[in-house]
Amino acid sequence: MAPKKSTKPAKGGKAAPAKASASKADPLFPSRPRSFTVGGSIRPTGRDLSRFVRWPKYVRIQRQRAVLYQRLKVPPAINQFTKSIGKNEASNIFKLCDKYRPETVAAKKQRQKESAASAVKGTKTGKTANVPHQLKFGLKHVTTLVEEKKASLVLIACDVDPIELVLWLPALCRKMEVPFLIVKDKARLGTLVHQKTSAVVAFTSVNKEDEAQLKIFQDLAMEKFNKNSGLVRKWGGGVMGLKTQAKLDKRAKALAQEEAKKAASLKR
Repeated sequence: MAPKKSTKPAKGGKAAPAKASASKADPLFPSRPRSFTVGGSIRPTGRDLSRFVRWPKYVRIQRQRAVLYQRLKVPPAINQFTKSIGKNEASNIFKLCDKYRPETVAAKKQRQKESAASAVKGTKTGKTANVPHQLKFGLKHVTTLVEEKKASLVLIACDVDPIELVLWLPALCRKMEVPFLIVKDKARLGTLVHQKTSAVVAFTSVNKEDEAQLKIFQDLAMEKFNKNSGLVRKWGGGVMGLKTQAKLDKRAKALAQEEAKKAASLKR
């Protein structure tokens, strides 16, 4: 066994000073270390902690899809859905759409009852007998209206998922010369027709007082979407991230400097 170390002071020396005793805690100001775990202290402001958050899976998929759409080269047929109409134009068209919202089930039953009652009495009036002007919705229904050239204006949502559901519809509208507009978004169109979402809605007819306004929107659609060749041919995407852009800029500057040096040496 190893011999125990002696605690006695060396010859002619002094005893080693004892370690300073720990400072006593102040009862008036007790030490409370911060805890930044869940439910703990509030983190300092001004820090972007979004990178450290574990987001739900559907949020991550949405963001990854958005980034992929920016990075990848997007064909013109898909890229045209990113060019929706502006805010002011959209607010005006939705005001017009609000006037021609389809009947609810209860309102339709009531109208049919009144129509049947008036038919029995022999006093068939136009208001109760005729179906009022209203928006048409449903992808198959609107497609039939476009094919038969009965649709006077078609509104297509820009965020239909999967996009293949309405990918061919702009081409069909151009072929049949039916004016169409791409609007934001499917939830707003759904609200107009008493649904959760709607991919497409269409006007077939409007009242006389709204014909002039409808003609304005038809001209806008023809100019901006139907006859816009740049919209049909323009590819989208190809936008790199900030790091890649900085790297490409740095590479381009280096190449430019090399070219300048070569040109200067040739002049000599």
